[in-house]
Formats: sequence, structure tokens, C-alpha cells
Amino acid sequence: MVEIKNLTKYYGHKAAVKNISFTIEDNEILGFLGPNGAGKSTTLNIISGVIPSTSGTVVINGFDIAQDPIKAKRCIGFLPEIPPVYPDMKVKEYLNFAAGLKGVPSVKRKVQVQRAMERLRITDVSNRLIRNLSKGYRQRVGFAQALINDPPILILDEPTVGLDPTQLIEVRNLILDLKRDHSIILSSHILSEISAVCDRVVVINKGEVQAIDTINNLEESSQANIVLKLKIQGNSRDVTKTASQVEGVIRVSNVTFIKTGIYTYNVEIASKDVRNSLLSALLMKKLEVLEITEEKKSLEQVFVNLINNSGNKKSSLEKLLEEMNSEDSTENNSEKNTNSDSKPDDKNKADKEEEQ
Repeated sequence: MVEIKNLTKYYGHKAAVKNISFTIEDNEILGFLGPNGAGKSTTLNIISGVIPSTSGTVVINGFDIAQDPIKAKRCIGFLPEIPPVYPDMKVKEYLNFAAGLKGVPSVKRKVQVQRAMERLRITDVSNRLIRNLSKGYRQRVGFAQALINDPPILILDEPTVGLDPTQLIEVRNLILDLKRDHSIILSSHILSEISAVCDRVVVINKGEVQAIDTINNLEESSQANIVLKLKIQGNSRDVTKTASQVEGVIRVSNVTFIKTGIYTYNVEIASKDVRNSLLSALLMKKLEVLEITEEKKSLEQVFVNLINNSGNKKSSLEKLLEEMNSEDSTENNSEKNTNSDSKPDDKNKADKEEEQ
């Protein structure tokens, strides 16, 4: 189990991570999401002990990463965004070296290396120099080193970057298989991969947590607009024009020809109440609605909505802080003026006392 409490990291005066708290349970795959620059890699580097935090704690299987780093790091297998491989070493040679660094006993080292290579399907390149491997193979070699000592916790930062579709499926299945014996933190920009393997997700933006929940709960509670998929018989221009004029319709898109006089449309609406108004408007124009379905909200819609909303909240917070600073500045100026006004009186009083 991993417990992160009030984690904060400053680079100079800039906060990369601000007061983040969450946990990773045993045998759980936790997705870690956020846009570029949100603080994902910084957080993962702190959890894995690569860089220190400014404040807050990270406890891994009962060991504080700052106070007891050696014991804590023995519980972690870390695959950073750029795999930590040595290009001038052969694959098997590198993995033997990594096993030695991680304290794998020499009698078990050969078995562990072979097992890691088999799980990542890299035995066919075991005697090749890493520099001569493709990006996808280097990524899998990096993943193998994270597994080499069979740690209880795996931290994977973009593990599927550079993999072809077949390799991607293999790694996805491997991650699901590893869940039986490991807790996994998975950071990825491929939201379909997160949806396929993760039990819960943490969404961060600008260093702050925006949401922590299961994907289903996030999708159900999302404030994202509803998308209706309609199959309609009638002139496509009339359909688009009529639907667009209904109050609450955001946009009509993805107009697809089915057969003569029949098209499908994606109609984005602000709320479910708009649906009846939309159907009434179409029927009044004698446009026959053949099918109507509501598209399930995707993790992508939830993610975009959370990030956009967090940006709006941030803007209003910044505005409030500016107003507070402005008020403080006015009060300070007022105090200075009061002090400067009182100085002549104080001086006159002192002069009179001297004369007496």
C-alpha cells in the first residue's frame, strides 16, 4: 500500500505539486492523469525517491521514502518516461546489472532475468546491444528492469510509448496479469488504455488533484454535455438547420450518409430536457427520426471537462487573490500616509520638550 499525504514540491518560487493526497491499495491499478505540465512526472519521481519533496509524506508498505529510503525503494519497481537503459550494454547484460543493483541474490539472478525477458517478450533480442533496438524494444527493456526484483509496487510512467498495436495489447495484458501480485500506478496519455486496465483514476491539473474515483463514477457524475446519435430520414441540410436552431443544442456534427435520404448525426445537447424539444422540432418539419441513442460519456469527455472546469476555477481564484492583494496594498499605502502625516507633529512635540 502507498499513502501520499499533502505532497508539495517547489522549484524556486513555482509550485509543481500542491498539497496532493491519495492512496494506492494492494492489488489495485491506479491511473494517474493530467495534461502536459500538470505535475505527473514530478509526483511519480517523488514517490519513487528520485527527487525529494518540499513537504508532505510518501509511505510505501510502512516505510517513509524520506526517512527510510533504502527499505522503501526495495518495494518499488520504477519505469520512468525515458527508460533508464545503457545503450552500450546488451539486453541480458543490462538486466543482470540491474538485478545486482536491486539486491537480487546471484543464485536467483539468472532465473529472474530470464523470467522478466519472457514476460516482456524480449528474449529474441537478449544478446543485442540496446542502442541497436527500436524505441518499442527499449521501452520493454526498461519495463523488464522495473520487474527484475519482483517488487510489490510498480510505478509506470507512459509504459506504452513507442509500442506498436500488437505490443500495446501484450503490455496491457501483462499489466492486468501483474495486478494479481502488485499494486500499480499507471500514468498515460492514452485514455483508452487507462479505461481498459485501471480500477480508479486520479486527475491532476496545475499540480492540484481535480478528482479521485472509479472511471464509472466519474463518467456518471460528469457535467459534460450529452451526445445523441440520431438516424433521420430527410434532407441533411434541413436536419442540421432545424436541430441547430433548437435552444440547448450545442452543435450538430459527424453527419454520415447511410443510404439515399437517410443520414446519422451526432447532436450535442446541454441537458436531457432539450431532447423532447429537439424531437418536436424535427417532427414539425416532417423529418422522420428512425433511431435515437445516447452515447455513453467517455473518460476523454470527463478528462476534458475536469481540466476545463479546473482552469475556470483557477482563474476566479487568481482574480480573488489579485483583489485581496490590491486591498492589502491600499491598506499599506493608507498606513504609510497616516505615519507620514504624524511625523511632523511628533517632531514638533520633541522640539518643544527640548526647549523646556
